[in-house]
Amino acid sequence: MSAADRPDSVPPRLDAAARRRADTSTPRSVEVAVPLRWADMDAYGHVNNIAVVQLLEEARVAAFGVPSGTGAGGGPIPPIDLLEGVAEGVRTFISEHTVKYRRQIPYRPVPMRVVVSVEAVKAASVHVGYALHDGVDDTLCVTATSVMVFVDGTTGRPVRVTPEQRAALTG
Repeated sequence: MSAADRPDSVPPRLDAAARRRADTSTPRSVEVAVPLRWADMDAYGHVNNIAVVQLLEEARVAAFGVPSGTGAGGGPIPPIDLLEGVAEGVRTFISEHTVKYRRQIPYRPVPMRVVVSVEAVKAASVHVGYALHDGVDDTLCVTATSVMVFVDGTTGRPVRVTPEQRAALTG
């Protein structure tokens, strides 16, 4: 399937009760290219499992932009603005990763195709989905999810998702 044929979003396959629990509409997704680094390879010639979590981070930053309060900023506008409608001083943190390795990822000097999606928007968190595809034959290698929480940078307490942020994240 070519990039032009892939849908931008996939409707959730949830019953009504599950949809209410998820508190989400159709997932919003973006496709990014994430290069592999020579250092990602382990002694067996494939990408190490720890490096995969770093690839998730690279894909997440490409999709959502640089987290607030970090770096100098000034880069391109992210495809999905994670901080739309969020007050100054709110930080994002990862509270959970789930990674399923579908097949080994051989080291290749070709970027992986990664689909990053907003799977669910909860009261104070966002569930992010990933699908990592081999850059040569497009085989699905890894599926993963991350839970990102919003926290007041001063108090450390959770911050609720605003209506503006929910709209930006669910499209």
